[in-house]
Amino acid sequence: MKNGLSLIFLASGLLTVNLNCLADVYKYTAPDGRVYYTDQPQHKKYKLIIRSKPKGYQASFKHLKKNKKKYTPIIEAAASKHGIDPKLVHAVIYAESAYNAAAVSSAGAVGLMQLMPATARLYGAQNRKDPKQNIFAGTKYLKYLLGLFKDDLSLSIAAYNAGENAVKKYNNQIPPYPETQKYVKQVLRLYKQDQS
Repeated sequence: MKNGLSLIFLASGLLTVNLNCLADVYKYTAPDGRVYYTDQPQHKKYKLIIRSKPKGYQASFKHLKKNKKKYTPIIEAAASKHGIDPKLVHAVIYAESAYNAAAVSSAGAVGLMQLMPATARLYGAQNRKDPKQNIFAGTKYLKYLLGLFKDDLSLSIAAYNAGENAVKKYNNQIPPYPETQKYVKQVLRLYKQDQS
């Protein structure tokens, strides 16, 4: 398994995970009830339950204050253009990349707001690595989600992380994915901290 991920399936259904390394974790429940966990899904029925932070996320904290200051003018311009609170954009960027414009996740998300290729194209970023394009596209996407979920912050943040269809699938509830639930709490905490 990549990055030396340690996964042990126990008959009791308990899972021991060594997270000294970073890898996405997927879960599959077979028709006979057996549950499988892996970082390398063999088919589309595996569901992502833990998403690792993008490469360079931990190292980004060294430059967090400097980068936050550097990208604040772009964040404020994007937030103003799309009618969204810049503090929310800051919270998402902190959670997604720790202000590292070069961050790349194992799933292929890129940049400050961790945009996937289709999302970037849909919201106007030709170059996901360009901080300005990344922030403007990510902010526009966040604004779209806020509209879709009637300004419900928790659902909009959950959709940013897990996708809007995942939120809809669970009847407009935060999906029961541990990673998404943790992400929503983190972004809301960062957003509220920035309010004070």
